[in-house]
Amino acid sequence: MSGHDASALQAQWQSMSNALEQLRSGQCQVADLAACAAASAELRAALPERFETVLNDLLDRLSASALFGEESCSFSRKDLLDGLQSWLAHAQLRLGLAAN
Repeated sequence: MSGHDASALQAQWQSMSNALEQLRSGQCQVADLAACAAASAELRAALPERFETVLNDLLDRLSASALFGEESCSFSRKDLLDGLQSWLAHAQLRLGLAAN
């Protein structure tokens, strides 16, 4: 985490976590979560490159499921949201961020 502001990383992680919970509860859209992820550049930069790859893949598939409806996709929205939750948990552990 050297070179990164721990409080900024914590705030960006918390923002993404909140956006995911809002998406799960129907209070926001996939585009809102994607925008939040895009705004979390410092958090993403503090993680190994594979985290960025996984996050982009999950967001792409989640966007596709929103466009076409879950029934026509080969992956479930719940599984994708669970994958994002797992991504956040791994990012939290990797960066040593405090639990909410």
